Amino acid sequence: MARLKVTQTKSYIGSKQNHRDTLRSLGLRRVNDSVVKEDRPEIRGMVQTVRHLVTVEEVD
Repeated sequence: MARLKVTQTKSYIGSKQNHRDTLRSLGLRRVNDSVVKEDRPEIRGMVQTVRHLVTVEEVD
């Protein structure tokens, strides 16, 4: 199964509370933090919610 590397590129200061909660549930705490997650619909939806704060790349 494919995996996604999600990196927080912008600060969540001034963003909505649900965006902050989504970043925290992804495991991102500060700018330039990265996590590798399985490519599942739930993760894709979370990334879509905070797409303006993160970058996503596929890793093998």
